Amino acid sequence: MPKFVGMPTNIVAISTNNMEIGDVVITRKKPIFPISSNLHKYLRNYQRDARLPIAYSDLRNFYETVPVLDKNGKDTLWETPLYPPHEAEIIHAGLKQIYADLKASGNLRIVEHKYIDRIDYCTFGNTNPFRIRIVNRLNDVYDYFYIKQADASRIYGLELEEILSPNQVNYLVDGLTLVEEHIVGLPGDVFAKNFIHNPDYNPKRIAKEFVKFNERCIIMLLGDMRSYNFVVQITPDFDDFQFRIRCIDFDQQFYEGNPKIYMPQFFRDNLTYVQLCMEHLTEKTALQYKQEERSSLVHRVRSERHRLADLRDVSNTEELSTPENQKQLREGYAAYFQNDHYLKCRTMTDIIELNVKNVIRQVKL
Repeated sequence: MPKFVGMPTNIVAISTNNMEIGDVVITRKKPIFPISSNLHKYLRNYQRDARLPIAYSDLRNFYETVPVLDKNGKDTLWETPLYPPHEAEIIHAGLKQIYADLKASGNLRIVEHKYIDRIDYCTFGNTNPFRIRIVNRLNDVYDYFYIKQADASRIYGLELEEILSPNQVNYLVDGLTLVEEHIVGLPGDVFAKNFIHNPDYNPKRIAKEFVKFNERCIIMLLGDMRSYNFVVQITPDFDDFQFRIRCIDFDQQFYEGNPKIYMPQFFRDNLTYVQLCMEHLTEKTALQYKQEERSSLVHRVRSERHRLADLRDVSNTEELSTPENQKQLREGYAAYFQNDHYLKCRTMTDIIELNVKNVIRQVKL
């Protein structure tokens, strides 16, 4: 059985006989970090700030909630808040304006025939998001967007996703309020349970995407990518199906100190994906896919180098983790990459910058 994704020998390889994959746990919620004045300036420079008609705190003014059940009657852990009629009218009008700001730079024509169908509230997430369902009354086509507590580390995760990944993210920030576009796809846990073994799907393509996703998380320090924190997007091609794994939860961006937190392969929830990789990929092909992802990342860094430098300069001035976590991670990455330069990193941002520099050096070789 080959080692998964060509791991260095000082990191325990995953195999069917080695269940260390289940050892990665996050025992407590990450604190919410405030948006600094420097980060606000960065957001203004890159058109991420907005003046929203209602805030996250306004949505918290409900007097009761009703559990949201799925089609099988199972509790989804989301709740539907109930508002007094006069407040609900104001909230719905404000939400339509926010949707127009998010989708069309404030052009209200796109919401002329839309209405707010439902507001759901999540109590178990770090940022306790509200999920808004908006429907076109002319054809019943619906869309979702999210309103959350603004968290600096989450915003850095969104920005790094925009800059370093092949995916685009759409979001707005106003003070303590964060608005995010819905990311379409099958939840990773649902896909693993019900779709991953579909005979029409090429398992090698799925395994390839998981290797690439794993590599991006390691480089970008995107943590806690358990299967319910990412989605799988499926695109029919002329002779096959293409897959892409996309993160939908950026709460654990460069906070934790355990290096395995940033490696989706080590979470028990992702065991189905790891087994697929071990069954259908050799170490040589896995290394090839890692190299493909690193080469793509280098192209993205070159095209967005000024924005990336601005983001680095801002994040390096903030405390977004603990000294203990930073020490643990730089020592862990020094061992993982067998590179003592990580021991000189002062911040999580320094570690990401060194990751990117190492990728650029390796791609040039």
